[in-house]
Amino acid sequence: MQRKGNMDMKGYEDELFVPGHTACAGCPIPIIIRTILKVTGKNVIISNATSCSEIISSCYPLTSWRVPYIHVAFETAASVASGIEAALKTLKKDTHVVALAGDGGTFDIGLQALSGMIDREHNVLYICYSNESYANTGVQRSSATPKYAWTTTSPVGKYMPGNKYNQKPIVEMLVAQGIPYAATASIAFLEDYEKKVKKALEIRGPKFILVQAPCPTGWRFPSNLTIEVAKKAVETGMWVLYEVEQGKKRITYAPKPRKHVKEYLTLQKRFAHLTEKQIEEIEKYVEKTWKSLEPLL
Repeated sequence: MQRKGNMDMKGYEDELFVPGHTACAGCPIPIIIRTILKVTGKNVIISNATSCSEIISSCYPLTSWRVPYIHVAFETAASVASGIEAALKTLKKDTHVVALAGDGGTFDIGLQALSGMIDREHNVLYICYSNESYANTGVQRSSATPKYAWTTTSPVGKYMPGNKYNQKPIVEMLVAQGIPYAATASIAFLEDYEKKVKKALEIRGPKFILVQAPCPTGWRFPSNLTIEVAKKAVETGMWVLYEVEQGKKRITYAPKPRKHVKEYLTLQKRFAHLTEKQIEEIEKYVEKTWKSLEPLL
């Protein structure tokens, strides 16, 4: 049953992801999904892991999806997408297959399935939206959580400074495995994101796009600042926009001049506890990252 309720659907006749979903105010996930479907059109099958995107869009018996869609277990977005792709190949049907999952279902409990999908060279586009925590189940830490960020399982206190670890370099890991195409994206730079989805779909084999998904609830910022937070992440160098095609890395946007990380961190209460020393540590880490990228600029 298409999700409508009492909503006026006038003006949404051509939309493939319609209003009426239950996303939190300011949630970036509908933007991420609508951008995917803008590129794929109706010729797509979605394998969606249990996550925020599934909960907000397909709570039985209603749905916001107007394309073939399968809600799968937390860890199986890539394996189910692999099966769909294999079936389409047998049927000789040229249909896009997109796996969609959050960082918990990608960086952590879905990593094995994703690695297998790449190993078997399935023609699937895997898109991970990273809200940098297990946001749907209570904002617990994931391996995509930034260093020093507050979560409910990396609290702030006398013995803990928030999360103790740097983010897992998921894109670099997949590139090392030999994935033909991998990229990062941001909802504050939709043209860049859309181009990457289009390019990925034109490449045969497994593809991966990591989209940052600022979460007002989990990151603790006002819901009207979602795009601003995403933009600051890129402008401060905390989130780097790039793509890796056949092993060759290319920066797709370089902030000039790059702003201090403080402009990004101070927008979010998950970093409200940071000392000046910790902020400078993060700034130096970002500076080191960008220095390593200079040959690509």
